[in-house]
Amino acid sequence: MGLTVPIVNAPMGGAAGARLAAAVASAGGLGMVGMGSAGSAEALRAELAGLPHGAAPIGIGLVGWVAERDPVLLDVAVAAAPALLSVSFGDEWSWVAKAHEAGLMVATQVADVGAARRAVEAGVDVLVARGAEGGGHGAPSIGTLPLLAEVLDSVDVPVLAAGGIASPRALAAVLAAGAAGAWVGTALATCTEALTPPAARDQLLAAESNQTATTRKFDIAAQYPWPATLPERVLLDAVGEPTPVNAGQGVGAVRTQRAAGDLISEWCSQAADLLGRWA
Repeated sequence: MGLTVPIVNAPMGGAAGARLAAAVASAGGLGMVGMGSAGSAEALRAELAGLPHGAAPIGIGLVGWVAERDPVLLDVAVAAAPALLSVSFGDEWSWVAKAHEAGLMVATQVADVGAARRAVEAGVDVLVARGAEGGGHGAPSIGTLPLLAEVLDSVDVPVLAAGGIASPRALAAVLAAGAAGAWVGTALATCTEALTPPAARDQLLAAESNQTATTRKFDIAAQYPWPATLPERVLLDAVGEPTPVNAGQGVGAVRTQRAAGDLISEWCSQAADLLGRWA
Protein backbone atom coordinates (compact mmCIF):
# COMPACT_ATOMS: atom_id res chain seq x y z
CA MET A 1 0.00 0.00 0.00
CA GLY A 2 3.02 2.29 0.06
CA LEU A 3 2.83 3.00 3.79
CA THR A 4 5.91 4.36 5.53
CA VAL A 5 4.64 4.03 9.12
CA PRO A 6 2.83 1.05 10.70
CA ILE A 7 -0.28 2.94 11.82
CA VAL A 8 -3.88 2.69 10.62
CA ASN A 9 -6.56 4.89 12.09
CA ALA A 10 -9.54 2.86 13.24
CA PRO A 11 -12.61 3.73 11.13
CA MET A 12 -14.53 5.18 14.06
CA GLY A 13 -18.05 6.32 13.25
CA GLY A 14 -18.46 9.95 14.26
CA ALA A 15 -14.71 10.55 14.58
CA ALA A 16 -12.85 9.16 11.56
CA GLY A 17 -13.84 11.38 8.66
CA ALA A 18 -12.09 12.49 5.51
CA ARG A 19 -9.93 15.11 7.23
CA LEU A 20 -8.46 12.65 9.75
CA ALA A 21 -7.98 9.98 7.08
CA ALA A 22 -6.13 12.43 4.85
CA ALA A 23 -3.92 13.57 7.75
CA VAL A 24 -2.96 10.01 8.70
CA ALA A 25 -2.27 9.15 5.06
CA SER A 26 -0.15 12.28 4.66
CA ALA A 27 1.93 11.16 7.66
CA GLY A 28 2.65 7.81 5.97
CA GLY A 29 -0.01 5.65 7.60
CA LEU A 30 -3.32 4.36 6.29
CA GLY A 31 -6.16 6.78 6.89
CA MET A 32 -9.61 5.24 7.18
CA VAL A 33 -13.02 6.87 6.77
CA GLY A 34 -15.48 5.14 9.08
CA MET A 35 -19.22 4.58 8.86
CA GLY A 36 -20.60 3.45 12.23
CA SER A 37 -24.04 2.38 13.43
CA ALA A 38 -25.69 5.37 11.74
CA GLY A 39 -23.70 5.01 8.52
CA SER A 40 -25.39 5.32 5.14
CA ALA A 41 -24.51 5.54 1.47
CA GLU A 42 -25.34 9.25 1.51
CA ALA A 43 -23.13 9.90 4.52
CA LEU A 44 -20.22 8.05 2.94
CA ARG A 45 -20.57 9.95 -0.34
CA ALA A 46 -20.59 13.24 1.56
CA GLU A 47 -17.51 12.34 3.60
CA LEU A 48 -15.52 11.12 0.61
CA ALA A 49 -16.35 14.35 -1.21
CA GLY A 50 -14.44 16.15 1.54
CA LEU A 51 -11.13 14.44 0.81
CA PRO A 52 -8.51 17.03 -0.20
CA HIS A 53 -7.56 17.04 -3.87
CA GLY A 54 -4.48 14.90 -4.41
CA ALA A 55 -4.73 13.19 -1.00
CA ALA A 56 -2.92 9.88 -0.55
CA PRO A 57 -5.06 6.74 -0.89
CA ILE A 58 -7.30 6.02 2.09
CA GLY A 59 -9.37 3.10 3.33
CA ILE A 60 -13.04 2.73 4.24
CA GLY A 61 -14.47 0.90 7.24
CA LEU A 62 -18.05 -0.38 7.52
CA VAL A 63 -20.10 -2.26 10.09
CA GLY A 64 -21.30 -5.60 8.71
CA TRP A 65 -24.94 -5.40 9.74
CA VAL A 66 -25.19 -1.77 8.58
CA ALA A 67 -23.89 -2.72 5.13
CA GLU A 68 -26.39 -5.59 4.97
CA ARG A 69 -29.23 -3.21 5.89
CA ASP A 70 -28.11 -0.66 3.28
CA PRO A 71 -26.55 -2.57 0.35
CA VAL A 72 -25.94 0.68 -1.54
CA LEU A 73 -23.48 1.63 1.20
CA LEU A 74 -21.23 -1.28 0.22
CA ASP A 75 -21.64 -0.38 -3.46
CA VAL A 76 -20.50 3.20 -2.78
CA ALA A 77 -17.54 1.97 -0.73
CA VAL A 78 -16.40 -0.45 -3.45
CA ALA A 79 -16.87 2.14 -6.20
CA ALA A 80 -14.61 4.55 -4.29
CA ALA A 81 -11.71 2.11 -4.83
CA PRO A 82 -10.23 2.44 -1.33
CA ALA A 83 -6.73 1.18 -0.54
CA LEU A 84 -8.38 -1.14 2.01
CA LEU A 85 -12.03 -2.02 2.61
CA SER A 86 -12.82 -3.17 6.14
CA VAL A 87 -16.17 -4.75 7.00
CA SER A 88 -16.48 -6.02 10.58
CA PHE A 89 -19.00 -7.48 13.00
CA GLY A 90 -20.86 -9.86 10.76
CA ASP A 91 -20.86 -13.50 9.61
CA GLU A 92 -21.81 -12.88 5.97
CA TRP A 93 -18.88 -12.97 3.55
CA SER A 94 -20.24 -12.23 0.07
CA TRP A 95 -18.75 -8.72 0.31
CA VAL A 96 -15.24 -10.24 0.14
CA ALA A 97 -15.73 -11.59 -3.39
CA LYS A 98 -17.40 -8.37 -4.48
CA ALA A 99 -14.44 -6.32 -3.25
CA HIS A 100 -11.89 -8.70 -4.76
CA GLU A 101 -13.65 -8.54 -8.12
CA ALA A 102 -13.08 -4.79 -7.98
CA GLY A 103 -9.38 -5.32 -7.20
CA LEU A 104 -9.61 -4.27 -3.56
CA MET A 105 -7.79 -5.58 -0.50
CA VAL A 106 -10.11 -6.35 2.41
CA ALA A 107 -9.85 -6.53 6.19
CA THR A 108 -12.03 -7.50 9.11
CA GLN A 109 -11.78 -7.34 12.89
CA VAL A 110 -11.58 -10.60 14.85
CA ALA A 111 -11.80 -11.32 18.57
CA ASP A 112 -10.64 -14.94 18.73
CA VAL A 113 -8.70 -17.51 16.73
CA GLY A 114 -11.81 -19.21 15.40
CA ALA A 115 -13.03 -15.96 13.88
CA ALA A 116 -9.55 -15.34 12.44
CA ARG A 117 -9.50 -18.70 10.70
CA ARG A 118 -13.03 -18.26 9.31
CA ALA A 119 -12.10 -14.85 7.92
CA VAL A 120 -8.99 -16.20 6.20
CA GLU A 121 -11.00 -19.09 4.75
CA ALA A 122 -13.44 -16.50 3.37
CA GLY A 123 -10.57 -14.77 1.58
CA VAL A 124 -9.91 -11.79 3.87
CA ASP A 125 -6.47 -10.31 3.16
CA VAL A 126 -5.72 -8.51 6.44
CA LEU A 127 -6.94 -9.28 9.95
CA VAL A 128 -7.38 -6.83 12.80
CA ALA A 129 -6.89 -8.62 16.14
CA ARG A 130 -9.15 -6.47 18.30
CA GLY A 131 -8.55 -7.04 22.00
CA ALA A 132 -10.98 -6.47 24.85
CA GLU A 133 -9.24 -3.20 25.76
CA GLY A 134 -10.47 -1.50 22.59
CA GLY A 135 -12.93 1.37 22.56
CA GLY A 136 -16.25 1.14 20.78
CA HIS A 137 -17.88 -2.15 19.82
CA GLY A 138 -16.25 -5.54 20.12
CA ALA A 139 -16.26 -8.82 22.02
CA PRO A 140 -14.82 -8.11 25.50
CA SER A 141 -13.20 -11.52 25.86
CA ILE A 142 -9.43 -11.65 25.18
CA GLY A 143 -6.77 -9.00 25.83
CA THR A 144 -4.89 -7.53 22.89
CA LEU A 145 -1.46 -9.13 23.38
CA PRO A 146 -2.70 -12.70 24.09
CA LEU A 147 -5.11 -12.43 21.16
CA LEU A 148 -2.47 -11.01 18.83
CA ALA A 149 0.05 -13.73 19.69
CA GLU A 150 -2.47 -16.52 19.17
CA VAL A 151 -3.78 -15.12 15.89
CA LEU A 152 -0.26 -14.59 14.53
CA ASP A 153 0.53 -18.23 15.25
CA SER A 154 -2.65 -19.38 13.50
CA VAL A 155 -2.83 -17.52 10.17
CA ASP A 156 -0.52 -16.51 7.32
CA VAL A 157 -1.98 -13.09 6.47
CA PRO A 158 -0.86 -9.71 7.87
CA VAL A 159 -2.36 -8.96 11.27
CA LEU A 160 -2.93 -5.50 12.73
CA ALA A 161 -3.22 -5.11 16.50
CA ALA A 162 -6.11 -3.14 18.01
CA GLY A 163 -7.15 -2.34 21.55
CA GLY A 164 -5.39 -0.20 24.15
CA ILE A 165 -2.68 1.05 21.76
CA ALA A 166 -2.45 4.67 22.84
CA SER A 167 1.27 5.39 23.28
CA PRO A 168 4.66 4.81 21.64
CA ARG A 169 5.37 2.01 24.14
CA ALA A 170 2.17 0.20 23.18
CA LEU A 171 3.01 0.61 19.49
CA ALA A 172 6.48 -0.84 20.08
CA ALA A 173 4.99 -3.74 22.04
CA VAL A 174 2.65 -4.94 19.29
CA LEU A 175 5.31 -4.49 16.60
CA ALA A 176 7.77 -6.50 18.68
CA ALA A 177 5.14 -9.24 18.97
CA GLY A 178 4.93 -9.44 15.18
CA ALA A 179 1.97 -7.25 14.24
CA ALA A 180 2.10 -5.70 10.78
CA GLY A 181 0.95 -2.45 12.35
CA ALA A 182 -1.36 -0.85 14.88
CA TRP A 183 -5.05 -0.04 14.42
CA VAL A 184 -5.37 3.10 16.56
CA GLY A 185 -8.64 4.61 17.73
CA THR A 186 -8.85 6.58 20.97
CA ALA A 187 -5.60 8.53 20.60
CA LEU A 188 -6.41 9.63 17.05
CA ALA A 189 -9.99 10.52 18.05
CA THR A 190 -8.54 13.38 20.11
CA CYS A 191 -6.53 14.82 17.21
CA THR A 192 -7.44 18.17 15.73
CA GLU A 193 -8.58 16.62 12.43
CA ALA A 194 -11.05 14.18 14.02
CA LEU A 195 -14.81 14.75 13.90
CA THR A 196 -15.00 14.16 17.66
CA PRO A 197 -17.19 16.86 19.30
CA PRO A 198 -15.19 19.26 21.51
CA ALA A 199 -16.90 18.15 24.74
CA ALA A 200 -16.18 14.48 24.04
CA ARG A 201 -12.57 15.30 23.13
CA ASP A 202 -12.14 17.09 26.46
CA GLN A 203 -13.56 14.07 28.29
CA LEU A 204 -11.11 11.75 26.55
CA LEU A 205 -8.13 13.97 27.38
CA ALA A 206 -9.11 14.14 31.06
CA ALA A 207 -9.97 10.46 31.59
CA GLU A 208 -7.96 7.81 33.39
CA SER A 209 -7.56 4.32 31.97
CA ASN A 210 -9.77 2.80 34.68
CA GLN A 211 -12.68 5.05 33.69
CA THR A 212 -14.12 2.83 30.94
CA ALA A 213 -16.66 0.03 30.87
CA THR A 214 -18.64 -1.97 28.35
CA THR A 215 -22.35 -1.28 27.93
CA ARG A 216 -25.32 -1.83 25.61
CA LYS A 217 -27.25 1.10 27.08
CA PHE A 218 -26.88 3.46 24.14
CA ASP A 219 -27.40 0.83 21.43
CA ILE A 220 -30.65 -0.25 23.08
CA ALA A 221 -31.81 3.35 23.41
CA ALA A 222 -31.07 4.02 19.74
CA GLN A 223 -32.58 0.65 18.72
CA TYR A 224 -29.40 -0.38 16.93
CA PRO A 225 -29.39 -4.17 16.36
CA TRP A 226 -25.98 -4.86 17.87
CA PRO A 227 -25.91 -8.40 19.34
CA ALA A 228 -25.49 -8.78 23.08
CA THR A 229 -22.04 -10.28 22.47
CA LEU A 230 -20.76 -6.98 21.04
CA PRO A 231 -21.19 -4.21 23.63
CA GLU A 232 -19.28 -0.95 23.29
CA ARG A 233 -16.51 0.30 25.57
CA VAL A 234 -17.23 3.86 26.70
CA LEU A 235 -16.05 6.43 29.22
CA LEU A 236 -17.57 6.54 32.70
CA ASP A 237 -18.55 9.83 34.32
CA ALA A 238 -17.52 11.02 37.78
CA VAL A 239 -20.11 8.80 39.47
CA GLY A 240 -19.31 5.74 37.43
CA GLU A 241 -22.16 5.94 34.96
CA PRO A 242 -21.53 5.22 31.26
CA THR A 243 -21.39 8.12 28.84
CA PRO A 244 -21.86 8.01 25.04
CA VAL A 245 -18.14 8.59 24.45
CA ASN A 246 -16.25 5.59 23.05
CA ALA A 247 -12.82 5.03 24.59
CA GLY A 248 -10.32 2.21 24.96
CA GLN A 249 -8.41 1.33 28.11
CA GLY A 250 -5.35 3.20 26.86
CA VAL A 251 -7.18 6.50 27.26
CA GLY A 252 -5.14 7.44 30.34
CA ALA A 253 -2.05 7.85 28.15
CA VAL A 254 -3.81 10.42 25.95
CA ARG A 255 -3.31 13.86 27.42
CA THR A 256 -2.68 16.36 24.60
CA GLN A 257 -4.74 17.42 21.61
CA ARG A 258 -2.53 17.73 18.54
CA ALA A 259 -2.38 17.16 14.83
CA ALA A 260 -2.40 13.54 13.69
CA GLY A 261 0.88 13.99 11.83
CA ASP A 262 2.63 15.22 14.97
CA LEU A 263 1.29 12.30 17.01
CA ILE A 264 2.37 9.74 14.41
CA SER A 265 5.83 11.25 14.05
CA GLU A 266 6.42 11.21 17.81
CA TRP A 267 5.06 7.69 18.26
CA CYS A 268 7.16 6.22 15.48
CA SER A 269 10.34 7.94 16.62
CA GLN A 270 9.94 6.79 20.22
CA ALA A 271 8.81 3.29 19.24
CA ALA A 272 11.86 2.95 16.99
CA ASP A 273 14.11 3.94 19.88
CA LEU A 274 12.50 1.33 22.12
CA LEU A 275 12.73 -1.41 19.52
CA GLY A 276 16.31 -0.42 18.73
CA ARG A 277 17.37 -1.38 22.25
CA TRP A 278 16.89 -5.03 21.23
CA ALA A 279 18.32 -4.85 17.71
